[in-house]
Amino acid sequence: MDHIDRALLARLQQDATQSYAALGRAVGLSAGAAHERVRKLRERGVIRRTAADVDPAAVGGGVLAYVTVDSTSWMGDAAESFAALPEILEAHVIAGSASVLVKVRTATTEQLQDVLRRLYEIDGVSGTRATVVLETFFERPVSPLSADQE
Repeated sequence: MDHIDRALLARLQQDATQSYAALGRAVGLSAGAAHERVRKLRERGVIRRTAADVDPAAVGGGVLAYVTVDSTSWMGDAAESFAALPEILEAHVIAGSASVLVKVRTATTEQLQDVLRRLYEIDGVSGTRATVVLETFFERPVSPLSADQE
């Protein structure tokens, strides 16, 4: 991946709806060349998907919590069980005192409590610790410009 691919990725992260002509102008390529580069980035899996950035509070996800999950066994095979809970946005097997870290969004703390209860139904889960986010200073996407450029 060269500096042009990285610049295209940065532009697409800012606004994925811009035309290939606009993308090309921004990085010094024709529309056709920009389109071809983006197609190749998709084929290689660098661009995994294109999605709308939705305000969670506007759609009933105003409560954000990070939950560490303790277990009595290896949880690396439990991905489907965690994915079955729609309130869980991310799930990561982690090193340290807990086994799994999940990011949860709900409308209310009562719904968060229900998610915690359902986590205990996953085979091997022995405990949870939830940290509720009061305010988010910022969230940023992965920067394609931060890696060493060719």
